[in-house]
Amino acid sequence: MITRNSEPNGRLLLAPMEGVMDATMRDLITRNGGFDLCVTEFLRVVDELLPPRVFLRLCPELQQAARTPAGTPVRLQLLGNNPEAMAANAARAVELGSPGVDINFGCPARTVNKSRGGAILLTEPETLYRVVRAVRDAVPGRHPVTAKMRLGFEDRARLVDNTRALLDAGAAEIVVHARTKVDGYKPPAYWDQIGRVAEIASTRGVPVVANGEVWSRADYDRCRAESGVADVMLGRGALALPNLAAVIARGDTPWSWSRTLEAVIELGSMDIEAGRERYMPSRTKQWLKYLERAYPEARDCFERVKRVRTAAEMQEQLCAGRRRSICAA
Repeated sequence: MITRNSEPNGRLLLAPMEGVMDATMRDLITRNGGFDLCVTEFLRVVDELLPPRVFLRLCPELQQAARTPAGTPVRLQLLGNNPEAMAANAARAVELGSPGVDINFGCPARTVNKSRGGAILLTEPETLYRVVRAVRDAVPGRHPVTAKMRLGFEDRARLVDNTRALLDAGAAEIVVHARTKVDGYKPPAYWDQIGRVAEIASTRGVPVVANGEVWSRADYDRCRAESGVADVMLGRGALALPNLAAVIARGDTPWSWSRTLEAVIELGSMDIEAGRERYMPSRTKQWLKYLERAYPEARDCFERVKRVRTAAEMQEQLCAGRRRSICAA
């Protein structure tokens, strides 16, 4: 198991990024060390109890004591607005081995919000309360029930009400993405507003986790200073710099482009081995776009592969890029 030292005296969580941070990517990212917990992509709940195979497809780590191969714990996340159905599926999640349950009140996707899921529920503090309360009542007390939210939907007018609803319902931890749904992912992240949540939560002894726009150790330090919280969740930053958690937690040197390209090639191989050849080219291109933030070489690489349609050709092009990189060095 990979461990991290106690500095900088706060936990690092890997964010649940829909369509991006699946089990394969969690495996690859957590191998670098630094993370204390992963949260899965959301499992969407409507009005019925889902079969075990659905949970295992989303979170195959449940078959490995709910840990990545590197040993990082993985918590399953649910999304929905039906208290009874959410409670039943939360109970099943912990029965299958999830160390607690996270509830998504932050997804900004239009299709999700149209069906009253994710961030739209931040306009309904009473629904937040009923969902979290039902899940808390259904899950054994030793398993934490946590929630992820944004500062609000259109604005921050209900931030305090939403915070109190989650706390009153029994949330053991709140992750706050420091933007509203309308803000989307546009910078800046309003880290200081997380402090409003933390101030209220501190009266209940409930930890708050900061999320949003942490791309470097310097961003991490500023985020903690402005929010006043110790724990931080990394999302896009962990894709842009794959060893960001280790840079923060241990002071590791950021990976070179050649090391990062090796990781991209390895992810492709893992997808091919798992029978996801059809999915692999688009996923590779998606990751290269994230990597452009930290590596100018990623932009050149993307231009070379943007019209590639097959997994075999993608790996061929990436390996050719690796050879060019070695020769240039």
